[in-house]
Amino acid sequence: MAETGRTQTASGGAGSGGGSGPSATGLSKDTAGLAEFARVAHAVRESIGRVIVGKTDVVELVLVALLCDGHLLLEDVPGVGKTMMARSVAASLGLRFARVQCTPDLLPADIVGTSVYNPNTREFEFRPGPVMNQIVLTDEINRATPRTQSALLEAMGERQVTVDGQTRPLASPFLVIATQNPIEFEGTFPLPEAQLDRFLMRVQMGYPQAGEEREIVLRQVQGIHPDKLTPVAGAEDVQRAQAAVRTVHVDSDLLRYMIELVVATRTHADIALGASPRASISLFLASQALAAVRGRDYVLPDDLQYLAPFILTHRMVLKPESQLRGRTTADVVREVLERKALPIEEGTG
Repeated sequence: MAETGRTQTASGGAGSGGGSGPSATGLSKDTAGLAEFARVAHAVRESIGRVIVGKTDVVELVLVALLCDGHLLLEDVPGVGKTMMARSVAASLGLRFARVQCTPDLLPADIVGTSVYNPNTREFEFRPGPVMNQIVLTDEINRATPRTQSALLEAMGERQVTVDGQTRPLASPFLVIATQNPIEFEGTFPLPEAQLDRFLMRVQMGYPQAGEEREIVLRQVQGIHPDKLTPVAGAEDVQRAQAAVRTVHVDSDLLRYMIELVVATRTHADIALGASPRASISLFLASQALAAVRGRDYVLPDDLQYLAPFILTHRMVLKPESQLRGRTTADVVREVLERKALPIEEGTG
């Protein structure tokens, strides 16, 4: 697999031209914008690293989600740093942050806001909810009722909320980071497929290594906290980076390959519901963002294979008999990746 990546690097680099030629997206390459983003991304990762020990892969995926103007589902056990990660990203970028602790008695108005009567002005005034911020952490989202969960759908999909018949746009950039515990099911409401499909990626934090956990304990004792981070970039930097990333070159063969991966999930024998066309769009956008985060202006096959499990697994539903056999959607994605041949140019190794 690594050999394929090196082969494609040469052809991808040549295809990108290193200048301002058109990419497969139809946009002129923003070389200066991508170079500026590379500098900002390095500074952001260093800033987050002052609080978060290790987890460089998760930090990378959070940046990818932000650049894609998408949303992230962090699924893992309590205490592994999900909230700390979200707060560190917001502090490093100087973005407004809000945290919502989801419980069964949480109402939609507690998230989007509500109109309150002001006796002095004798008028109703809109009191914005936490969703009106730029990075919104919805902790234990599966503990909220389906009615409250649905309050996030319009915000995540349309970047707006409607309260009392009036539509209000959300701030930009806007990123929802939702967390859920995959072990505990009592008193929870599983997210429906329609809402899972709104999340660009589902990511697991994982336990730290022994050496990393020692460093985590020492940093907590020393009082190292996201509130002490100084912003190294701002909302305008993120918006410029989002525009520049859209010009990253994606070869037509790679576009065909990623669509074949998504389509293959719909015909797999173990799958009752395959990945939607939104998965193809997400894979395309995320591959551009990942390439930019890794300092490239073109996408490699390795980028697609790395991202596929994060983007596809939560968008599929297994057949009941497959679940009884212990199969998972991760198994299906792994098989699809093994069966689909990588696009390699003729004459290369």
